[in-house]
Amino acid sequence: MAVKIKLKRLGKIRQPHYRIVIADSRTRRDGRAIEEIGLYHPTYNPSRIEVDSERAQYWLSVGAQPTEPVLAILKLTGDWQKHKGLPAPAPLLVPETKESKRRSFDEFAKSLEGDDAKGEAITPKAKKADKKADEAPADAAESTEA
Repeated sequence: MAVKIKLKRLGKIRQPHYRIVIADSRTRRDGRAIEEIGLYHPTYNPSRIEVDSERAQYWLSVGAQPTEPVLAILKLTGDWQKHKGLPAPAPLLVPETKESKRRSFDEFAKSLEGDDAKGEAITPKAKKADKKADEAPADAAESTEA
């Protein structure tokens, strides 16, 4: 019996989420699984990946073969490198929280307080008379050509 580590699809039509499962290679995609070892939610920003590293290491050591999508997930989490004895990958990026964004905005606002900002536009406003003068020669040139 060949054992695979694969994704089991759950969720609505355009809102998929997956469970990382250990299953017989002959079972269908969403069929019966031997064990569930993780989660993968690709629609979240950033995507949510949770893998039980200890169980993944066990199944890899007894010969379970990951599918291509699961292999990519295991490489992101570092479980594949741990199994192969390679150096660990760089840590996953952690998204900025609202608090950290607010803090950086407040720091930027404080740096601008020393400037002589009047709250006005930087570029001067164009006068309507100038616009009409620019349009008039173009209209005159068209009428002379005809």
